[in-house]
Amino acid sequence: MMSIGTSASSKPNKDEFYKKIDPSNLYPLWEAVKEMMTKGPQTRAIPHLWKYEEVRPYVLEAGNLVGGEDAERRTLMLENPNMRGDRRITEALYTGLQCIMPGEIAEPHRHSPSALRMVIESEGGYTSVNGEKCDMEPGDLILNPSWHWHGHGLEGDTPHISMTCLDLPLVRFLGPVFAEPWRGNTVFPDGPPEGDSHARYGANMLPMDHRPHSVSSPIFRYPYSETKDALKRLNAAGNLDDYHGIKMEYVNPETAGPVIPTLSAYMQLLPTGFEGKTYRSTAAWVYHAVEGGGRTNVGEQIIEWGPKDIFVIPAWYPHSHHAETDSFLYSFSDKGVHEKLGLFREERGDE
Repeated sequence: MMSIGTSASSKPNKDEFYKKIDPSNLYPLWEAVKEMMTKGPQTRAIPHLWKYEEVRPYVLEAGNLVGGEDAERRTLMLENPNMRGDRRITEALYTGLQCIMPGEIAEPHRHSPSALRMVIESEGGYTSVNGEKCDMEPGDLILNPSWHWHGHGLEGDTPHISMTCLDLPLVRFLGPVFAEPWRGNTVFPDGPPEGDSHARYGANMLPMDHRPHSVSSPIFRYPYSETKDALKRLNAAGNLDDYHGIKMEYVNPETAGPVIPTLSAYMQLLPTGFEGKTYRSTAAWVYHAVEGGGRTNVGEQIIEWGPKDIFVIPAWYPHSHHAETDSFLYSFSDKGVHEKLGLFREERGDE
């Protein structure tokens, strides 16, 4: 039995002990505690900007190079520069740029990871979620919740490009990754008529005696026209936050929580000349400039962004937004997961 006053053992004795226990798959906590219990969040991900005008040609080249039959989803992943090969933009988040060429169908499938889709370019693009057809117009947020059948098509004459946002790294870490292709006799599963989910749940109303059937939002399309109008009305009323301008969260109308339990989505308006104060949080943020231009100061780094650009701010990086013109920024985050687990923390200014 070890006594309270046991003296520190010598390094050779410790090394010999560590070798002895290693075949039993044991490791001493006291040698690892400093790397496991840090004073603040540690992230391998680093801030980075993807200029849309630079990456768009590659997305279109992929559209001509890779046929739909060769790629279930023709997507170029945005990998964090400090995490190449990990197939992620932050520890828990994935982002990519998907291209659909005119006349193509991205065949339906379903998977346990959930997805958000921010439409960047689209004329005649549409998606089908559990059989319900939804138009896809620039700035629209499209939901592909966990284990929902979803496929896409393009009836227009120009390529469709959208930003895909998934919780895939988190689900892979937890383990339950499942995927299944559609093998039905129709192109898409049968479902309700177009616009059904928005009519039922998108007017601040719920059907009488309704009971939720999913933990995700029952709305599959959040039109940008409605989102933009709401933000402009709030701006006219002077509801401006010193850190975020006017930042609103897309919500599940059944719970008032995130649209998907593992993915929080937002749209914010930064009016011309907005000079935001410094903010940071334990959540990671991936931004897409739907409209406008400006810069985001991240520590000592300055990220200058314009229309359609994408940039990432990993966890606990202090940052502030500054707008040169009226700017609408979409963002998605793992904030909802942090909040559910009681782990979310934020700092505003000099708190």
